[in-house]
Amino acid sequence: MKITVKQLQALCPSDAGKTIRETGGLVGKVRVSKAGALSVGFSFEFRFKSRKREYSCGVWPRASLADIRGMRDEARVLLGKGTDPVEAKNAAKLEIQAAIQMRINNAKAAFLRKTFRERFEEWEASALKKRKDKGAEIRRGFVKDVLPALGEMAMEDIKRSHLMSVLDAIVARGANQQANRTLCDLKQLVKWCLLREHIAIDPLLGIAKKDVGGPDNERDRTLSEDELRALPAALENAELLQTTKHALLLILATNARVGEVIKTRKEHVVLDAGLWRIPTANAKNEDAHFVFLSGFAVRHMKALMALSDSDEWLLPDRKGERHAGLKTITIQIADRQLKFYERKAHANRSNHENALVLGNEKWTPHDLRRTASTLMQELGILPVVIEKCMNHRERNRMKRIYQRYPYTAEKREAWSLLGDRLELLTNPEHTNVATLKSDATHLLR
Repeated sequence: MKITVKQLQALCPSDAGKTIRETGGLVGKVRVSKAGALSVGFSFEFRFKSRKREYSCGVWPRASLADIRGMRDEARVLLGKGTDPVEAKNAAKLEIQAAIQMRINNAKAAFLRKTFRERFEEWEASALKKRKDKGAEIRRGFVKDVLPALGEMAMEDIKRSHLMSVLDAIVARGANQQANRTLCDLKQLVKWCLLREHIAIDPLLGIAKKDVGGPDNERDRTLSEDELRALPAALENAELLQTTKHALLLILATNARVGEVIKTRKEHVVLDAGLWRIPTANAKNEDAHFVFLSGFAVRHMKALMALSDSDEWLLPDRKGERHAGLKTITIQIADRQLKFYERKAHANRSNHENALVLGNEKWTPHDLRRTASTLMQELGILPVVIEKCMNHRERNRMKRIYQRYPYTAEKREAWSLLGDRLELLTNPEHTNVATLKSDATHLLR
């Protein structure tokens, strides 16, 4: 018997609960809602492995009889292949649910994935802020070279090719050492992310400086005694700031770092006692340091104190609110030795492009520190005393712990000898100054 549409339309509320059947296992059950709406729910009844089963085929009149029979016929095909249509339908539902859940999970994961810029800022807040410069130098490099290229990419999507493209671009402009520094900084960021499982693979694994900017060249530049004799006149003719001239000669007389001079507060200096205190906050290795100023050093420190219009800073910035920029002096020296640099003079900079050229190689403020130590060595001062004057930390841990003698008297004598030697070399009135030999000691006349 075949069910017809007319037969279904003839049903009335009193037929609620009635069952109607059609050849081929199609069974319909009449339902009446509380509102009086009549419907018929159809299913395909069959046996599978001796079990009676029902496969839902739809509800009339929401579904047409043709669609309902089509659902029944699809179930019969599955049954003919030895598959339980009910289990197949349940499996299809589960697959759909799993696909939906996967899309939800992927959307959540995509929402939670952070960009390279966000991970950098987290690293900066977590690790870089603990450093002396609060991560300012690394941020400067990343803002210039890394973040514009990679900042908006998801950290997990960063590959070796992306990072190497950034490093190659730095090398292409001739900044090989900067490329090496950026590589080291990127490795630190990647390690920080690996430890926190923000990424699973190290994209820089196996990359070394030789693959980027090449090995760092160890500078060995020192000013010869002839160059030291020529230095005062060169400084005078180069149109430098007066403070820069005295700061450079102070570095030469004290083995100090340029940053230690720039960050000096006036309260750190006691001119009458010839004493300059470099606190932990100013020292590169965070070891407090006392410098005993020679007469030569006192003269230049005194000049800096007089030239400063700040009550607080030895070398104030233009507003007098803090110390001058840490690269101020270095840039001034570089801008007056342009023959050694592959660039033109910066805008509004000195026209004396090569006024500070001494010899066949450029020199930097840090080279004056090396020169001072070399002069001490030529004066016969013991290496251990020179290391103390430079405020180098003893690398041997046992020596550092147990050998605590400060060499105070020896350092005072060393700086005094250095000052005397510089007086002779830089004073144009002394034209007959003997050149020290490596095996000579105290040959001053």
